[in-house]
Amino acid sequence: MASFPVVPLSGRYLTFFEREEISLLHAQDCAVREIARRLGRSPATISRELRRNAATRCGIVVYRATTAQWHADRRARRPKAAKLAAIPALRQYVQNRLGGVIAAPDGTAVPGPNVCWIGRRHGRRQDRRWATSWSPQQIANRLRFDFPDDESMRISHEAIYQAIYVQGRGALRRELAACLRTGRALRVPRARTLGRGKKFVSPEIMIRERPADVEDRAVPGHWEGDLILGLESSAIGTLVERTTRFTMLLHLPRMEAHGQLRVKNGPALAGHGAEAVRDAIAAAIAVLPDQLRRSLTWDQGAEMTQHAQLRIETGLLVYFCDPRSPWQRGTNENTNGLLRQYFPKGTDLSKHSAADLVAVATVLNSRPRKTLGWKTPAEALNDQLIFLQQANVATTLEPGQFTSWAFTRRAVDSGLLPSMGSVGDCFDNAMIESFWSRMQVELLDRKRWNTRVELTGAIFEYLEIFHNRQRRHSSLAVYPRRAGGAHRRSGECLRRCVVDPSLCAGWTVREVLAQMTSVAKMTPVHWKVCRQRISVQRDE
Repeated sequence: MASFPVVPLSGRYLTFFEREEISLLHAQDCAVREIARRLGRSPATISRELRRNAATRCGIVVYRATTAQWHADRRARRPKAAKLAAIPALRQYVQNRLGGVIAAPDGTAVPGPNVCWIGRRHGRRQDRRWATSWSPQQIANRLRFDFPDDESMRISHEAIYQAIYVQGRGALRRELAACLRTGRALRVPRARTLGRGKKFVSPEIMIRERPADVEDRAVPGHWEGDLILGLESSAIGTLVERTTRFTMLLHLPRMEAHGQLRVKNGPALAGHGAEAVRDAIAAAIAVLPDQLRRSLTWDQGAEMTQHAQLRIETGLLVYFCDPRSPWQRGTNENTNGLLRQYFPKGTDLSKHSAADLVAVATVLNSRPRKTLGWKTPAEALNDQLIFLQQANVATTLEPGQFTSWAFTRRAVDSGLLPSMGSVGDCFDNAMIESFWSRMQVELLDRKRWNTRVELTGAIFEYLEIFHNRQRRHSSLAVYPRRAGGAHRRSGECLRRCVVDPSLCAGWTVREVLAQMTSVAKMTPVHWKVCRQRISVQRDE
């Protein structure tokens, strides 16, 4: 009697109890998806189980749990002869499509370069073996066309890969791995590479956390960077500003000990290690004003391992792109393509001096760009610098109107989008013009303040105590005259009590507040401010 395991080897395989449930539900004419939903399995798993493990001895297809379990146990027995090893015709067909000799149109064989199998992946920029080199997926699907009536001539592409790479299933010659497109001697599953992350990249510094205003390129100071590589691990660093397309090149010379045995955990002798790249970026960014040092977007290369130290030294926010997503640094990738005109692939980039890199960067920054309205990146950057210089110093546009870079940054950080009206047209901001004229008549023209602190306190009282709480507006169907008179009377009383305490000498706090209450109705906030002011005057 066959033994049925109670505990499966893994959750991947169906158990005997699940097969019993499938048999009962199938006898009740339940649909495949309904059975899958009740068992918590994929509908494809249920459909394949009903098709492959059904009983056919009685002449009709009937699903029984005991028969299905017997079929599953029989297929699971190991060792099992590989299909390529058991069928010579199939093995010969696969080998000819993988490593067959290529031929000219007249049928003459073309051997190609003589390359010996060395048991590992081919070197960079070296000859490779010439062969037909069909992919395993092409071979597996082509068998259905070449042998439509022969069911034995069927194999999956995964079985071909395992026959090449897995020892013990080596029905194919090991050197056929060199005929695959990648030429890898060891197989690397794609799921393993996708799950492999960089330890120095955390979710907080990914590109998805970058501020949204970086995308529209409206604010300058956001950079993209990368390395372009050459022969013998030579490299040049590139920095491109997103708004102006201004380019800076980083000189990364090799270290003196290059070519010798590297010390474990020591710096990269090729010149583009984490420390060298950090110092080069810091030196290049240091010459820029703070407004042009906002963020830097880089790929997840090991050369940015010390990004935290770079942020501390320069104040530059560093963000990383997603793996295998170069389009997230499109400006930098386009610039790297332009630089390949001067630094082609396959050449030694270490022979170029720092002066050479400055000259090439100057050429790129002097080219007119369509995206800049046919301005050059240097001209666009110069316009930004002039704007910053004018914005840092308050510039009078017309009487009573001022603008500054600090005000603009404060508005942007608060979620506001500042804009500037037409010169000489006060109707673009009529509400603030009305408020300014009222505050000037009711507050600013009545007294001269000696210090900025006194003026700031007076304006704060005007806004928080009177305008926001007691001001009545005709646009809200409330006539403002009565509130205005009450404010003038209460303001005069407050000025007498606070500014000139000799007028109220000997008054108690209750008497002062009672006097002010008789003049105008005061809010609780106003009461609190008056108490604080009078207590300060008494302490002095």
